[in-house]
Amino acid sequence: MLRRATSAWLTGLLLGFSGGLWAAEPTPGADLASLLAYAREHNPELQARAADVGAERARIDAATALPDPRVQVELMDVTNEVAGGGASLLPGDVGVTRYRLIQPLPYFGKLALRGELAARRAERGEARLDVARVDIEAAIAAAYVRYYRAVSQGRIQRETLALLEALERLVLTRYGVGLVPQQDAVRVQAEITAVKIDLLETERLVEDARVSVNAALPRSPDAPLAVPEALPAMAPVGAFDALAARARERAPLLASLRSDIAMAEAEQAIVTRERYPDFALGLTNNRPKQGDATWDVMLEVTIPLQQSRRRSDEASAGQRVLAARARVEAEAARIDGQLGRAVAAFRSARDKAEMLSRTLLPQSQANLEAAEAGYESGRINFNTLIEAERQILRTRLALLAARTDARLQQVEIQRLTGAEW
Repeated sequence: MLRRATSAWLTGLLLGFSGGLWAAEPTPGADLASLLAYAREHNPELQARAADVGAERARIDAATALPDPRVQVELMDVTNEVAGGGASLLPGDVGVTRYRLIQPLPYFGKLALRGELAARRAERGEARLDVARVDIEAAIAAAYVRYYRAVSQGRIQRETLALLEALERLVLTRYGVGLVPQQDAVRVQAEITAVKIDLLETERLVEDARVSVNAALPRSPDAPLAVPEALPAMAPVGAFDALAARARERAPLLASLRSDIAMAEAEQAIVTRERYPDFALGLTNNRPKQGDATWDVMLEVTIPLQQSRRRSDEASAGQRVLAARARVEAEAARIDGQLGRAVAAFRSARDKAEMLSRTLLPQSQANLEAAEAGYESGRINFNTLIEAERQILRTRLALLAARTDARLQQVEIQRLTGAEW
């Protein structure tokens, strides 16, 4: 799946994306899927990392190729003391001209190990691309949830404002005929003003959330966004042990660190193989100024004499392997801690949302209806009615906060476990 995604991002990078094409696309933001689709196609960090992976993949064939051959031209007896004549530096005009072709040959298995190391580097690039993709998508999902929360908070406040304005008309009508005191009219207008002030702050939150969403994509801070329609559907949160096991198996950061282990082991194998000598084969054509041409064959062998340096390199490579393995274990423990906190926070927010929606919100609604009926009949005072309005506003905002908090924790859980969006 990762390689298919990498191929798609590489294709997009090579084709390029013009500003005209961007402008022709529908405005994202109505749901999380539209934002993720935009980021997968346009995010420059993902495109850059995908290009890096392509570059590493292209190096695999080069790593397994033989070194370039060398050609030597040797001029012997340039003074022509033996052959006679004057000194010369032209091939064929000296005593003997030698043409030598040399092909270096690494020890058996060294080229295969270098190809293995290049492949491990490409896999590490893919793993890091996956880490970047998951982090970016999680940032977008969290920004979208906060955007939805700010917009929904404004909607709730505007609905409350509409109810208060309707109540104001009722109070003014009753005040006009002397059924209620002037204090009630002043109080309801004060409540309207308070909600309008809160709405101004909410509008600022909406703008901040819009900027955060655009920054995560990334787009211009003032780029238009559609109004979010609903909270995104998230994967269900199961038992912690199952989530921890899935994180150890699929967490992108752990996969990236495991690729570091594979690369360190490949480097260790190459360093170990350097104990053995390399070779070179040579073929020489000797062309004397006088006489017949002859052929020579040469075998060259390097002598791995500096064993102290090689032992030092091998010890260093072994330590790098141990360090890479230790980093995996340390990161796994850190992820367990983060996952435990996220699961606990999710369950708390989920339970709070269920309690609010099943008990307090219906009770607040019933209390408001009773207060409205009682105020119209003159059985309760205006303070009781206003408090009922406040209670239902607080309850609706608390329910929204609990639901969005639960979604934010689900986003974190999916980021830690590497789950698909």
